[in-house]
Amino acid sequence: MDYTPRQIVEELDKYIIGQDKAKRAVAIALRNRYRRSRLPKELREEITPKNIIMRGPTGVGKTEIARRLAKLVKAPFIKIEATKYTEVGYVGRDVESMIRDLVEVSVRMVKDEQAHEVEQKVAPTVEARLVDAITDTRRAVDIQTSKDTVLEELRSGKIENETIEVSVLDTPKPMLAVGGPEISLGSMFDGMLPQRRNYRKMSVARAREIITAEECDKIIDKDNVSAEAIRRAEEEGIIFIDEIDKIIGGAGGSNNQDVSREGVQRDILPIVEGSTVSTKYGNVKTDFILFIASGAFHVSNIEDMIPELQGRFPIRVELENLVKEDFKRILSETKNSVILQYQSILKVDNIDLKFKEDAIDEIADLAVTENETSENIGARRLHTIMETLLEDISFNASGNHPMLEVVVDRTYVQNAFNATKKKYDLKKFVL
Repeated sequence: MDYTPRQIVEELDKYIIGQDKAKRAVAIALRNRYRRSRLPKELREEITPKNIIMRGPTGVGKTEIARRLAKLVKAPFIKIEATKYTEVGYVGRDVESMIRDLVEVSVRMVKDEQAHEVEQKVAPTVEARLVDAITDTRRAVDIQTSKDTVLEELRSGKIENETIEVSVLDTPKPMLAVGGPEISLGSMFDGMLPQRRNYRKMSVARAREIITAEECDKIIDKDNVSAEAIRRAEEEGIIFIDEIDKIIGGAGGSNNQDVSREGVQRDILPIVEGSTVSTKYGNVKTDFILFIASGAFHVSNIEDMIPELQGRFPIRVELENLVKEDFKRILSETKNSVILQYQSILKVDNIDLKFKEDAIDEIADLAVTENETSENIGARRLHTIMETLLEDISFNASGNHPMLEVVVDRTYVQNAFNATKKKYDLKKFVL
């Protein structure tokens, strides 16, 4: 991990506006992992991650910070909702399933990396299987089809969309056990029963993907994949627990749900504190997984969590409400900004969308006003406004016309929300 904390923050700045305190906290936590990895083994075992809890309203960047952080360092990452879990004895998912989910993500990452390394090795086998499948499909119509002709067409890339019938492995679908991990009968008897194959119709391009995955899977060492995946999950894994405030009872309040909520907190405690969870790939220690929790904490406070769990999140970060200047920067300055997204989508239908500075200013004003006069949904409000603003353009754009330039200025924005009496009628776009 070559990123310094300052460089990590600079990378996060490309996607998230503001929230400097939160960015600094996660950057330090991430760098500390690298620092720990450089220490002698005896000392390394004593140093555990300093988990983070973020407090702030919805739509200000809590989830995005954690997601971009994991993507930056290619670490196994999952986002889970605390409300999905229930105390043992209640119907719902048990908290250990978050570790199993993390390991599944880690296994997929390692498999993809190793498959990429051996793709060239299996390319001749893949090509031969494709040629056989294309030839067999064509010979059902024309018995004179030649493999040499098929091979030439395949290598030229002219038949990628041709539909063929190909034999592929039948993958058993997992069944979800209530309150527990997914159970797959196929994986339970793996190696004991012969693998079933089915004929499926698909395009040549799709067939190449599936056959490549099959051939790579044959030469990849599954034991090495499992061992490396578990190591990454244990040493580099990041679990983002969202809506943690929803499993905390209201301050001073008491009801029947509080019993289950406190039970979930107590179930989460050993996972965050450090325990061993059994998965189908092996046992996973949770001692060095980085946990980042977040919540709006409108009804409850962080201090309402059970004391033991509070102690496992020593770093607390307050995220700030977005102001007008933040909205303007989110609209136009971030990488893959909101405006860029809409411009790219409409360009597909020959609409060249341009926004003037005064239009961006007006949209930011609307976002601030709407968040103040109704529920504060943060940056998500911009999507609500943009959908309403561009509704007519999106509906009428068909692509059956030359490239049209559409300029959005302050007057256009005001007309969209005043003249059509839709200024605050945005509810249909709010999830």
